[in-house]
Amino acid sequence: MKTPVSVLRLPRGPDPNSRGFDPNSPRFIALCPTTVSTSSSGSVDEEEQRLRSELRERFLRTLLLMTDKQVQFDMFEKVRVRATFGASDIDVLNFQVSDLETPLGVQKEALLRCHDMISCSFEL
Repeated sequence: MKTPVSVLRLPRGPDPNSRGFDPNSPRFIALCPTTVSTSSSGSVDEEEQRLRSELRERFLRTLLLMTDKQVQFDMFEKVRVRATFGASDIDVLNFQVSDLETPLGVQKEALLRCHDMISCSFEL
């Protein structure tokens, strides 16, 4: 049975060496208005933090399960492509795939941008 996996896009940090976001910045407030507390104390509800950690772990395990499997990607404009999943970059902005089957033909190796995807699915 195919299980659809939605692509989650997280905001980037303020600089490459940061480990978090300034909760008072306009970008943070615009991107995460309701999910994270913006108080100056920086305290985050422990239950919400536990749930976020669990979701991140599930996502990373899904990426590991997808490795070397045939994956179907649903793209915008009602385009569906199939490929053998290889890897993801560290920001999860691109997926490296092999034998990409597109409506125009087959590409031996390719990078798929996550911003162009709606969902992906694969057989367990």
